[in-house]
Amino acid sequence: MPKLEKIFKFRESEDNPEAVKPFLDHLEDLRWMLVKIAITLLVGMAIAFAFRGPLVAIVQHPLNQIDPHLADKLQVLSVTDPLIIIFEVSFYAGIVITFPILLFYLAQFVLPALTLRERKVILPAIAASFSLFIIGVLFSYFFVLPQTLGFFFGFAKSLGWAPTWRVRDYFAFVTQITLAFGLAFELPMVVLILVYLRVLTSAFLRRTRAFAIVIIFILAAVIAPTPDLVTLLSLGVPMCLLYEVCIWLGWFVERTRAKKEKALADTPNP
Repeated sequence: MPKLEKIFKFRESEDNPEAVKPFLDHLEDLRWMLVKIAITLLVGMAIAFAFRGPLVAIVQHPLNQIDPHLADKLQVLSVTDPLIIIFEVSFYAGIVITFPILLFYLAQFVLPALTLRERKVILPAIAASFSLFIIGVLFSYFFVLPQTLGFFFGFAKSLGWAPTWRVRDYFAFVTQITLAFGLAFELPMVVLILVYLRVLTSAFLRRTRAFAIVIIFILAAVIAPTPDLVTLLSLGVPMCLLYEVCIWLGWFVERTRAKKEKALADTPNP
């Protein structure tokens, strides 16, 4: 129990006596946060399921760009596959639809540990985080997926094979890689928060660049839907570029903070 109490210390602010709660109250807050997240995801999933026709067309669009007849050749090998696939796609679409609300619930959970000034930037931070997530999803959908699918299709054709893909495999590949890119594009926001909280510095990010690249490609191998080199590079290279962006963003945050602190130090006391 003492270890669990330490985990919840981040929710308590010394500047806000009302934020200090008994351990069981922290657990109750966590429970309600998880309940709200689960209910929100279910609602998002139900909305996506109601529009399953257009949703299926959206997922199949990258395939149609290669060959308009390829979607008609997707194979269903199990009686229950269509229903299972639609539920899975609806779940992933539900995450995309409700992502800003889920971020808001997480922000609510940590609000007690934030100062009043920090709480004012919660909504802009959520908007920026959601924008990065959507940019990652769109980048994957319009640039990475057509190139990756075209490569695999062309490679199979060059070997004299007729590419015949299972519906379940195709939909799993598209939804997972799209969601992976959306989450990967959250990296700048995470680093900005850690730099703002003085957990990380831009100098540290520069020094550990080589280690970070190795870790990025390990993470890319873990979250990529397939273990092939093309998918690994498609996810790993943009994440490395985002890491470089994070270094500059961290430097900008530190520079802005240093200017404010210097201005306050130079202001004469009345």
